[in-house]
Amino acid sequence: MSSSTAGQGAGQLETRGIEPVPEAECDGHPLQLFWVWFAANISILGLPLGATLVAFRGLSIWQVLLVAFLGSVGSFAVVGLISVAGRRGRAPSLTLSRAIFGVRGNIGPTLVSMLSRVGWETVNTTTAAFVLLSLSSILFQTPASAKDAPLLTLLFIAIFVLLTLSVSGLGHATLLLIQKWATYGFGALNVLVGGFLCATIDWTAVFNAAPAPMSAVLIGIGTMAAGTGIGWASSGADMSRYQRRSVTAGRLVASAAFGAGIPLVLLITLGGLLSVGNDHLASAVDPIIAIRDMLPTWMAVPYLVAAFGGLLLSNNLSVYSAGLTALTLGLKVKRVYAVLVDIVAIFIGSIYFMLIADSFYGPFISFISLLAVPITAWVGIFVMDLVHRHHYSAADLLDVSPTSAYWYQGGIEWRAFGAWLLAIVLGFCFTSIGTTAEDVWFTGPLANSWLGQNGLGWVVTFLVAGGGYGLLGGARDRRAGFAENANA
Repeated sequence: MSSSTAGQGAGQLETRGIEPVPEAECDGHPLQLFWVWFAANISILGLPLGATLVAFRGLSIWQVLLVAFLGSVGSFAVVGLISVAGRRGRAPSLTLSRAIFGVRGNIGPTLVSMLSRVGWETVNTTTAAFVLLSLSSILFQTPASAKDAPLLTLLFIAIFVLLTLSVSGLGHATLLLIQKWATYGFGALNVLVGGFLCATIDWTAVFNAAPAPMSAVLIGIGTMAAGTGIGWASSGADMSRYQRRSVTAGRLVASAAFGAGIPLVLLITLGGLLSVGNDHLASAVDPIIAIRDMLPTWMAVPYLVAAFGGLLLSNNLSVYSAGLTALTLGLKVKRVYAVLVDIVAIFIGSIYFMLIADSFYGPFISFISLLAVPITAWVGIFVMDLVHRHHYSAADLLDVSPTSAYWYQGGIEWRAFGAWLLAIVLGFCFTSIGTTAEDVWFTGPLANSWLGQNGLGWVVTFLVAGGGYGLLGGARDRRAGFAENANA
């Protein structure tokens, strides 16, 4: 697994796991990452996200555009910052995180990241199966409802996860190639479909809509950040570890921010436009059918093909990243088998969403709200540490014994881990979580404060995590400096 050819080429199995990439194999460039992030974010899930801004928050379209830009481009700029660590340390994000939290302390953030990845993949797979059900109902007159066609639903879930496995299992080089070229085809279909969706917009209502208060804008930015870049943050270094040493930090940040930001701003804004005077899309149990019903019948097939392709491209990257995260957690298998374990998990989760659960979008919003808090805390600490850390010890990143320079005290760097826990507790204090306004699962004691009501709990989480870690000295004291300098 540590051979110089472990990365392999497109169409060949990548045999490298989480071990740092040798410099001789690091020939990547930022444009590759631009296409990776672009492809991962042309999914139609951006449409219902934008729809909620208008239907549930009352934003005007200009506010939706502002929220889409700040929420998606801003949050993916953070993903780009984390990509800088991948170029420096040549390892996946959560593996590099061992240097910050300690070998054992890193288990907490890694487990949260794994849950996040599996959750997003389950949402992608569920939506893709809805797409195939809808497509089948048009072409072969089969039932469009999952519960009316359970065997067909199982078949469509299996098709999607097998297609995902065929790309994610092969690995990095194949992923780069597929994500780039597939984006052209599915991207063109999305533009075509978007043009027809624009014909259903009530433009008079759009331009006459009154703006919402600033509090609604702030909540919208937080929701968009949680639903876009924050969910991808822990994948930043997974792809950038093959980048050339000469690639600047600014280009890495720009490749993520604009690669993901361009499709997201367009999709979120379109979702907002479609929902002016009509909250059907935002509240739909099956957003696939809701969008299909807005199109001419003959346009439904290319729309569904575009939707399926976008979801597949997103899942390819997510499952690849999840496989590396599983290895960081300690799964003692080859990378391709770690990907297979993830595939089984999302297959089971998708069955629950489609055949057991009563709602699709409510649990989705609750899910990203719940995991956004600990992930944001991790991001705050990781970014603060990145400011001062320029080198990582390859040997110590892989050493999970007390001999590792990243063992610290009992395997935990308590300044980082303590700041992470404190930020999580405070973040949840300002947070309410539920499927609807009436079905609230959790309300923090400070959720009704100005910060809580304005959806700024994530800002509190980020500042407390990064600031607390810095004040405790964790961002300045390089205990493993001797090892890192040796690795420079």
